[in-house]
Amino acid sequence: MEQSRIDILLVEDNDDDILLTEEVFSEGKLINVIHAVRDGEEALQYLRRQGQYANISLPGLVMLDLNMPKMNGLEVLVEIKKDHDIRHIPVVVLTTSERENDIVKSYEFGACSYIKKPVQLSDFKDALHQFELYWALVARIPGTGK
Repeated sequence: MEQSRIDILLVEDNDDDILLTEEVFSEGKLINVIHAVRDGEEALQYLRRQGQYANISLPGLVMLDLNMPKMNGLEVLVEIKKDHDIRHIPVVVLTTSERENDIVKSYEFGACSYIKKPVQLSDFKDALHQFELYWALVARIPGTGK
């Protein structure tokens, strides 16, 4: 399989989860570039290319935690999906929440997938590896031709 680059915006306030996600994707089948922001407001600035993010390229995928300071993940998801310039970007919710309401609202608001972060480190790594395989073999990213 030919490797392709996928820029991923990781919206996560937990430094350990950021490091672990970066580590897992660096070992993976795809060439992934992870850009991490730590809250919902910063995520929207990044996606709207405001301030320090004025010259970035849009990511091909957003991985979004729900439980964050300043603006929670569901609020961010709503803002992404109502913004004409960024609503095409696939959003995957990656969170510890198992609440049925969070799952339903994530899909209702436009998430393309919902991944529950396992508590065990090895299970978390396995879940991310499985997601990456799915994304590499099945999913298609808008605007990239892949």
